[in-house]
Amino acid sequence: MNRWQLLITPLILLNMRLVKSFGFALNGIRYCLREPNFKIHIGFSMLAILLGFLLHITSTEWIVVTTCSALVLAFEMVNTAIERLCNIVYPGFNKSIKIVKDVSAGAVLLIAMMALICGAIIFIPKIIACFQNI
Repeated sequence: MNRWQLLITPLILLNMRLVKSFGFALNGIRYCLREPNFKIHIGFSMLAILLGFLLHITSTEWIVVTTCSALVLAFEMVNTAIERLCNIVYPGFNKSIKIVKDVSAGAVLLIAMMALICGAIIFIPKIIACFQNI
């Protein structure tokens, strides 16, 4: 094996692992896209993005809107994973498992409420201004 092969072989292997890793991540996103709550959060994220374009929000406001949207979706994905794992570990009713699921769902609710408040702070004044200009 020459020097170039010694240098390039680990890079190729690293690239293959990276491609596989992205594949696994995309599978997780695809799975969540079938979940009703995830679809609801996607819908609200798309609404926020549409409003952002229509109301010409600032760069800073875009950062807030996209970060909030991504956080809600990420939390919903983690919640889905926790629920599935809990169902495998203990398929029947268990008080401790219920607490784990409730806390996980509560985290999603908390971040969704924070996103809603941020959206209200950004969009309500702009919507009011639009109606005042009519």
